[in-house]
Amino acid sequence: MNKYLIEKDILLIEFLLNHYNRKSAKNLLKYKQVKVNGIVTSQFNYQLKKGDEIVVDKGSFSKINLDILYEDDELIVINKPSGLLSIAGGNEKEKTAYHLVGEYLKSKNNKAKVFVIHRLDKDTSGVLMFAKNEIIKNKLQNNWNEIVYKRGYLAIVEGKLDKKKGQIKNYLDESKTQMVYVSNQRKGKLAITNYQVLKESRYNSLLEIFLDTGRKNQIRVHMQYLGHSIVGDKKYGAATNPLKRMGLHSHVFAFVHPDTKVKMEFKAAMPEVFEKCLVYK
Repeated sequence: MNKYLIEKDILLIEFLLNHYNRKSAKNLLKYKQVKVNGIVTSQFNYQLKKGDEIVVDKGSFSKINLDILYEDDELIVINKPSGLLSIAGGNEKEKTAYHLVGEYLKSKNNKAKVFVIHRLDKDTSGVLMFAKNEIIKNKLQNNWNEIVYKRGYLAIVEGKLDKKKGQIKNYLDESKTQMVYVSNQRKGKLAITNYQVLKESRYNSLLEIFLDTGRKNQIRVHMQYLGHSIVGDKKYGAATNPLKRMGLHSHVFAFVHPDTKVKMEFKAAMPEVFEKCLVYK
């Protein structure tokens, strides 16, 4: 933790760049690790005044309270926030759901381990499950398509759909630049998405979506294919970003436990911010 006393009026980002490189400064703001006079501040152009106190706490991110939906001796299920990687990627190793869950488990047992079972895109929120041992992790992954019987999402998309309920069935492939696109049977993998419009506003629609397959970026590509990209999803055609995040949330996940054969279902309530797109008729 570093403390600074501001000696002259200056923008927050300019002050940070005097002490950190540009990438670090942006991440400090992005991950809410900067406090001005005791208040978390992430606005890069915030005007600092002489005498203000700045506290930079790089460890504060790991102190975020996990939204734990379920936990037993084998599994832990969380409601992952948007903007958080599921696992490490690129140069990011610690600001991930995997790392936070690991820290939480080790705070109770320093020998605890955590294993990845599935993932959500960084900007997708919702139900994310981890295993506490490799045996259950392998049982789940090796029988994934047989035991997982419900994967549900809520999506805010651009515009109003002519067809309020339907199924999208085609084949998806991935380019060398990691863009997923609709392909043909010879090259791509079968992808099946079921959707239903739950609510509409003037500019957006709320959809409930269930997957029959789990291809990379499947929902995002299929919504673009319909001509109604998910809000905030610039990569797949979105022109608007009213939520300041991608409008995709995993709200239900269910499977049959491979050992007990008990059906297990986990739900994460729709983010309150989604309502912002639905209040204007």
